[in-house]
Amino acid sequence: MSGTPQPPPYPPVLASLTVNRPTIFLGETVILTGRNFGPNETVDITVTTQPLAAPAAGTARRSDGSTVAMAPVAFQASAPLTFTARTNARGEFSRRYTPSVTGLLTFTAVGRESGRTASTELRVLHKKKPHLPVTGSSTSTPMKVGGGLVAAGAVMLLGTVLWRRRRFGSVN
Repeated sequence: MSGTPQPPPYPPVLASLTVNRPTIFLGETVILTGRNFGPNETVDITVTTQPLAAPAAGTARRSDGSTVAMAPVAFQASAPLTFTARTNARGEFSRRYTPSVTGLLTFTAVGRESGRTASTELRVLHKKKPHLPVTGSSTSTPMKVGGGLVAAGAVMLLGTVLWRRRRFGSVN
């Protein structure tokens, strides 16, 4: 029995979520971009955080010589953050995001109507200490003071020589 040929199955449309920079410093802003969600759809975005480097479990010595057990600690709030984005007619969205915590952030986007999901990660590092540019010599003030003292010494020496010549006459 021959059946009618079936068209090849289309691969499922996979939603994607990207971030324009994979690593930033606290206080900087990234742009999340979602694609292949439903047209004109609300997308729920959940952000979960985990510390970049949690301390290992071990022991610490007190000042009296005794030891105490150390356990890993979460440095940021463990509750995820949530917000929404609205897609355009092509199922795409862009959303600016400025993290308020450091660590490894995982963004998970879920389309309310299409049910399509995507996720991406972002590393947020502590702010760098500013490196101030050197715009002049850091020795200028000490050099001015030193130069002034040398000049004052020269004036005093010249004054002493003149005083001695007047008082004792010309000495050869």
